[in-house]
Amino acid sequence: MKLYSIIALCVCSSITAFSQNTAQITPADRTGHLFFYWGWNWDSYSKSDITFEGNDYNFTLDNVDAHHMPKHFSFNNYFNPAVATIPQYNFRVGYFYNNHYAITIGTDHMKYVVTTDQFAKITGTISNSGTEYDGSYSDDAIQLKKDFLEFEHTDGLNYTNMDLRRMDEIWAFHSIKFNLTEGLGAGILIPKTNTTLLSMERYDEFHLSGYGVSGFVGLNVEFLKHFFLQSEFKTGYFNMPDIRTTKSESDSASQDFFFYQLNFVFGATIFLKQGAGGKEQGAK
Repeated sequence: MKLYSIIALCVCSSITAFSQNTAQITPADRTGHLFFYWGWNWDSYSKSDITFEGNDYNFTLDNVDAHHMPKHFSFNNYFNPAVATIPQYNFRVGYFYNNHYAITIGTDHMKYVVTTDQFAKITGTISNSGTEYDGSYSDDAIQLKKDFLEFEHTDGLNYTNMDLRRMDEIWAFHSIKFNLTEGLGAGILIPKTNTTLLSMERYDEFHLSGYGVSGFVGLNVEFLKHFFLQSEFKTGYFNMPDIRTTKSESDSASQDFFFYQLNFVFGATIFLKQGAGGKEQGAK
């Protein structure tokens, strides 16, 4: 019985000591924090109906499959500043206007590539193209060969957006803090679309093509007070009613689809407001 009492006393003392040590670190008041981050994304997309319109054609491809195009990982590809904007990347700046909520603005640079040689259903008409694809179609199967269509937003599918996000500390260990963060956002899509359609000259310039809405949830790890790592799962909806496809302004495409994004970013925090870094409270 004495042994059990000693063990129980030791356990209780340990719990009390741990509780006291945990109480010494209180969540920092983030009001006045300015933060920024940079990182990378890996994406997937729902199937999409794509409509192409021009003077001599008007047709829709049903349930078209597309994929992302991440850059092969190497130190040079991902950490060389000279080529930093070539991979699929995320950049964001935000400001905490109170302890939990921040307003942010940033760009998600994704890449969207319609899968070559897949079969899709086509409905509509094509004429005067000088190719074998002239004709009328009604829910017919067609193979998306390169001489018919190459369609990609690869420089890129640029989602410039604002969001409102919340952050809550869930656990702290010395100077390392773990936070749960989530948010909702909306923005515009300014892709640089690379399209080869039939025998027409392609258009490959940035163009305001539509809008998007999104939401995310993530885990944030703060260390050394001013730095953090963050992983996010993000999803949303893109509607693109005005995609430029050729040199002719009368040619365009339209589509809408859902996206799913996994992000890994690293960033830093600047305390613009005096005392915004929070204080540790302990025994005097």
